[in-house]
Order: sequence, then structure tokens, then C-alpha cells
Amino acid sequence: MDTSLLIYIGSIVVLLFLSGFFSGSETALTAASRARMHHLERLGNKRAKRVSELVEHQERLIGSILLGNNLVNILASSLATTVLIALVGDAAVAVATIVMTLLVLIFAEVLPKTYAIRNPDRVALAVSPIIGFLVPILSPAVNAIQVVVRSTLKLFGAYDTNSNDISVQDELKGTIELHARDGTVRKTAKDMLGSILELDDVDLSEVMVHRRRVFMLNAEDAPEKIVADALASNHTRIPIWRGEREEVVGVLHAKDLARELARHGGDPSKVDVEAVAREPWFVPETTTLREQLNAFRRRHAHFALVIDEYGDLQGVVTLEDILEEIVGDISDEFDAATPGVKVLPNDAYEVEGSVTIRDLNRRFDWHLPDEEAATIAGLVVYEAQTLPDAGQIFRFHGFTFEVLERRRNRINRLKITPPEPVQ
Repeated sequence: MDTSLLIYIGSIVVLLFLSGFFSGSETALTAASRARMHHLERLGNKRAKRVSELVEHQERLIGSILLGNNLVNILASSLATTVLIALVGDAAVAVATIVMTLLVLIFAEVLPKTYAIRNPDRVALAVSPIIGFLVPILSPAVNAIQVVVRSTLKLFGAYDTNSNDISVQDELKGTIELHARDGTVRKTAKDMLGSILELDDVDLSEVMVHRRRVFMLNAEDAPEKIVADALASNHTRIPIWRGEREEVVGVLHAKDLARELARHGGDPSKVDVEAVAREPWFVPETTTLREQLNAFRRRHAHFALVIDEYGDLQGVVTLEDILEEIVGDISDEFDAATPGVKVLPNDAYEVEGSVTIRDLNRRFDWHLPDEEAATIAGLVVYEAQTLPDAGQIFRFHGFTFEVLERRRNRINRLKITPPEPVQ
């Protein structure tokens, strides 16, 4: 075989290697974890810093890699055609097309990209010095090409500078969901991270304990009864009302009560409950969880009373309620394992109407919507567009809801049957 043909064949092999290098580099640099690169950069890794710099100007990076890749592919195809003309004559073009397509597809595209997608961080760190050297050299040609591309897109009205206008919060949520679906993030971690990102989107009205379920003391009762009821309760902070239940005049703390009892030798009749009680702290129900968490920290408080826009009491919220939104249920020796929820045979559940949709979704990994209603009873009323009677059955979002008990205009208990799991 002629020496020149051997040189051409050797050049084709080198060009295919370069094509594979460009293809693998593109995949690795676009798939590399920015968080890991940032971490390595903080540890002093210069290659990680180079990767971050390259990815920061992604258009220039991709343009340079594509330009280099196309140059070597076209040159390799031209040399292959020259070689095959000398070997097979007139059929050279057809044979060169078939051979080069297979070679480029296998060795310059699929193989390097498969390896790069399996090891993106390692490959990105390895190729960053070479790509970092080539990008500035190819940038003038890439910039000229981008001018033509943008002008063409603008001409047809297809160029949108805000096409990637997505918030960091949404991007993080998507990343967490993706890793959870792949099994690399556990459900508990996914719920916790997702809840932290949603603290600004959830109001107190969605997590508070409703006023109907709040244990309260009547300031007009005898001191002996108040003390006995307080000691019999499972709560350390108890609202005290006078006249009407919504007229809260103070919050009794168990430690303050214990000190006062000790001061009077354990005689409850001498305890002035209202004097011992602390001043109530009222917060609007539209306050977000992040705002309330910060307020708890500033005031060094754990308990607040939630009111609506008219000043009417809606419920209470504690620091524990907010923390439970992040880490899940925090149960102590006085808490019920599943408050308001009873497991029934045949994978059904008896649920109090005041149980929040968020609690059910987190506990059972359901996906019931909570945009229009905070409680499960509210969701049934919203979907049914009527106040149902006991015994009525509805099917929404794949779930079956049966009204078990209704008192006046309030649904007290429901039976919920979730959809059959997909096999």
C-alpha cells in the first residue's frame, strides 16, 4: 500500500479520536455537577475552577466544541473518501459514507458519550485544561457564527432572551424530585428538602391547630378547677379565655403554674391564674412559615395565636408545628401516633375532616391538591361544589371519599379509599 495512503489512514484514526474527545467533553461538561465542582473549587481544585468557568459561558463552550467536532469529522470524511477512491474507484463516495457513518457513530459519538454520561465529573475534570485552552482560540469563529444564528432567529421571531427564566427554587425542586425518582434520595430526605423550599409558599392557616381542637381554660372558673384541668392536659402552653372562647386574655405556661403552686404551698385556691398567665401573641393567618419561624427566633417564643383579617381567633401555631413541616411528625409520650387518622381494613382510612391535606400527602405519599382547600373536608366540599350529607360518596383524583358524619355545616369524619397501586 502506498505510504501516503497509510498516512491518510493514520490521520483518520487520529481525527476519529479527536471527534470522540469533543463528543465526550461536551457530554461531560454539560452533565457535570455544578454543586460538586463548586465544592472542589472551594477545596482548591484548579481543574474544578476551570470547569465552572467553562460552564458559566455555556453558549461559547458548546459552540467551540461543536465547531471543533465538525471540523475533524469533515476532514476525516474527506480523507476517507480520498483513500477509498484509490482502493475501490467510483464507489468510493458511497462506501466512504457508510464506513465513516459507522465509525463516527460508534467510536466518536456513542462510546465516548456513554462513558462521559456515566462518569461526568471525572471526565469533565480531565478534559477541562484542553477544552479551556481551545475555547479562546475558537471563540472568534464561534462569536461570528452566533451572530448569524441570533440574527436568523430574530428574523423569524424565535429568539427569546428569557427562555430560561426559571427560579433557583424551582430548579432545586426539580433536581430533588429527579434524584428521588432515581432512588438516590430517600423519601424522607426529599420531603424534608422540599418542605424547606416551600416555607415561603405555606401560610399558617395550613399548619395551625384549628380553634375547635385547641384545649383552652376559662378564666371565670374556680382556681381549683383551672389548675386541675391544666395539670390534666397534655399541653405546656394553654390559652385562657374570658367571656367568649375567642376572647383570649393570656397563655398559661405549665412551668409558671408549677412555680406559683410551689409558692403557695401547693394550694390551688390561692393561685391567681390571670396574673401568672403571659400576654397572648397574635399573628395573622396569612403569615408564611418562614416569616413565623424567624419571628419565633426573634422573640424566643414557641407559641402564637392565629387570627384572621377581622381579628377572630382561628387557631394556634407552635414552633413544633413548623418544624414538623420540615422534618415530619415529632411525637412525644403524649401525642397520638396518627392524630385524626384511623387505618381501616382494605387499605382505607377514617379521617377527621379537619386533618390537613398536606399531612395526608406527606404521611401516605399521596398527591391530593391543596391549592383550593387546606383540610380534607374543604377539598371534598370544593370538588363536590355542595355541602354533602352523611353517606354520600364521591370520587376525585382517583380517590373515593365517603362522608361518615356531618354536623350542621361541618364534615366531621370521612372514609378515604386511595386508588389501587399501579403494578
